[in-house]
Amino acid sequence: MKNRLKVLRAERDWSQADLADRLEVSRQTINAIETGKYDPSLPLAFKIGRLFEQPIETIFDDGASQ
Repeated sequence: MKNRLKVLRAERDWSQADLADRLEVSRQTINAIETGKYDPSLPLAFKIGRLFEQPIETIFDDGASQ
């Protein structure tokens, strides 16, 4: 699943550790999501959406709409 997490994080000048702290997950989790090695759970995806004040589908793209 593609996502814009790295771009959104960079726009705020946050490190992976900063974002991990805000989401209460490990930095490794953020790295795995950004590199597409791990898809976040639905609760974590909602938490990410709330943090960036954007709907989940504007952050994550499962490719189903193509």
